[in-house]
Amino acid sequence: MKHDSNLPLEYSTETNEMNILGFWIFLGAEIMLFATLFTTYFVYVDRGVGNGPAGSEIFELTPVMIETILLLTSSFTIGLAVHAMRINRVKAMIGFMIVTLLLGAGFISLEVYEFIHYYHEGATLQTSGFTAILLTTLGTHGAHVTLGLFWGIMIIIQTLRNGLNARTANKSFIFSLYWHFLDVMWIFIFSFIYLKGMM
Repeated sequence: MKHDSNLPLEYSTETNEMNILGFWIFLGAEIMLFATLFTTYFVYVDRGVGNGPAGSEIFELTPVMIETILLLTSSFTIGLAVHAMRINRVKAMIGFMIVTLLLGAGFISLEVYEFIHYYHEGATLQTSGFTAILLTTLGTHGAHVTLGLFWGIMIIIQTLRNGLNARTANKSFIFSLYWHFLDVMWIFIFSFIYLKGMM
C-alpha cells in the first residue's frame, strides 16, 4: 500500500487503518469479557464467601501497590516508545519497549507471589464462589499481561530485523493500545476489588 506522508507511520496505509479499527473492535469484546468478570465478582463478593476467607483477610496492600506502580509506569513507558517511533528514533523506541516489558514481567512476578500467598491462606478455585471469581478475574488479567510480554518481544525482534516501517509501526501502535487497555483494567481491579475489599 502507498505511504501517506501526512499521516503517522502506523496509520499510513489503508491496511494499517483497518488493522487499528479492527483492534478497537477487538478491545470492545475484551471490555465485555472483563465486564462479565467484574459483574460476577460483585455478585459473589458479599454472598459467596462461605467458609473461605474474605478479601479483607487475604489482601496485602504492599504487593498490590507495587504491582500498580509497575503497571502504571509501564503505561507511561509504552507511550514514550510510541512517541520515539513517531519521531523515527528506533533505538529509543526499542529501549522504552524493553523497559515496558521488564515492568510487565515484574508485575507478573508479584502476581505469582500473590497467588501463592492466597493458596497458603486457603483461597483456591474450589474454596468458595468469592475466591473462584477473584482468582479467575486476576488470572484472566495476568494471562493477558503474559501474552503481552510475548507479543512485545516478537515486535521488538521484527523491528530489529526489518527496521521501522509501516508494518512494524502499525504492530507497535496496536500493541501500545493493548497495553494501555490492560492498565485501565488494572485500575478497575485495584479500585473495586482490592481497595474495596480492604475496607
